[in-house]
Amino acid sequence: MADKTVLLAEDDASIRLIVNQTLVSAGYEVRATSSPDALQRWVRNGEGDVVVTDVYLGDTSIFDLLPSMKLARPDLPFIVMSGQNTILTAASAAEHGAFDYLPKPFDIDVLSSLVRRALKSSPSVERLIHPEAQKAVQDAGLPLIGRSDAMQEVYRLIAKVMNTDLTVLIEGESGTGKELAARAIHQLGHSKNGKFIGLDLAAMPAAEINRELFGANGTDGAVHMKGGTLYLDEIGDLPAEAQAQLVKLLRDSGGARLIASTRRNLGKLVEEGKFREDLYYRLNVMRLAIPPLRHRKEDIPELARAFLIRAQRQGLAARTFEKSALDLMAAYDWPGNVRELENLVIRLAVLSSDTIITLMDVEREMRMGASEQASGHAGFEAEVEALLHRYVMGDLVTGGESGDSMVHSSVIDRVERPLIRLALSVTSGNKVKAAQLLGMNRNTLRAKINALGIAED
Repeated sequence: MADKTVLLAEDDASIRLIVNQTLVSAGYEVRATSSPDALQRWVRNGEGDVVVTDVYLGDTSIFDLLPSMKLARPDLPFIVMSGQNTILTAASAAEHGAFDYLPKPFDIDVLSSLVRRALKSSPSVERLIHPEAQKAVQDAGLPLIGRSDAMQEVYRLIAKVMNTDLTVLIEGESGTGKELAARAIHQLGHSKNGKFIGLDLAAMPAAEINRELFGANGTDGAVHMKGGTLYLDEIGDLPAEAQAQLVKLLRDSGGARLIASTRRNLGKLVEEGKFREDLYYRLNVMRLAIPPLRHRKEDIPELARAFLIRAQRQGLAARTFEKSALDLMAAYDWPGNVRELENLVIRLAVLSSDTIITLMDVEREMRMGASEQASGHAGFEAEVEALLHRYVMGDLVTGGESGDSMVHSSVIDRVERPLIRLALSVTSGNKVKAAQLLGMNRNTLRAKINALGIAED
């Protein structure tokens, strides 16, 4: 038991002493405090295997702190003690995800038994060689990863909104994890038992957006879903007609809890007349800004290690980074944000011939990625332009003369069809994995397969 640590938070010195001595005698390491700030710091730093805490630490209620701590450490069990032995206290403990509730006064053997059960219930975590690997294993299962000040603010805001029905607008550059934040709000809040429907508005034609949002007859679309969450990615790309319909439904209090995200400045779009002002204010009830990776570089080593663990769980060999390799990654600005970092780490996990990924390995892949991006874009575009000149030039000429050209949608369809077929081939027909590879929502992929008439083997 000596390798298990109990975090004890109790402001009554005599109770703290008795519980501390009992748990130490049972073979646990104990860190004890009366400070809510110290408890939060330990939890967010990845310390401890179980928490035993009083409901009140001074004037602070543990129930005000639990949402953000559970967000940072979803698998960490909390045992809540209280002298206010009412059903409301017990209900609050259960509602906030406590492992168990222990009314005072209690039998000290009962507490020891609860601690033992809590430790058995928490997922077993393999012990790796690197001193930071334990945190990486814990973090790999989190919806969002990072302990920087910038991410702590994100966690704080998510904890405030997750058990409300407020509309949330998530802002951030591409690849920062806006959908992950939306899923965290859904999965950690009171909507977790409902559906989570995500629509990538930037990748969907206007007719498909209307069909998915409002349904064939205007009453059976995603916005009418009861008890779930509707996530609208890239809301700034929503067509004007759909904007008007969405405003009306929001005014009439549609069924779904709405979370929207954007990489664009919606306020500027409103000024330019490209986005409805009334929709903007209805969406901008609670604003959550996801920082770009270059503004939270201290999280990069933690993210990289967690991505290695995820790769291992997907069947790749276990690997670790040498410190200089992590230092190099932390020095880079990552214009593609977390998504670009994850792609690099997965590539390294696949291609590295040793269990330790070195500075030279990272340098090689980063250099190769940069050169491929520069030359690959130019070469790819040149080939596409040649094909368009060969197959589409005539349509452009005749379409321009008739004034009713459908060239753009036709070309997009012809590009999307083989691309989707290729992704389905790579994933052996698994639509969920194909959608992930293509960077789109699986509902969007399913709709495109139907619309494009792609045969499923």
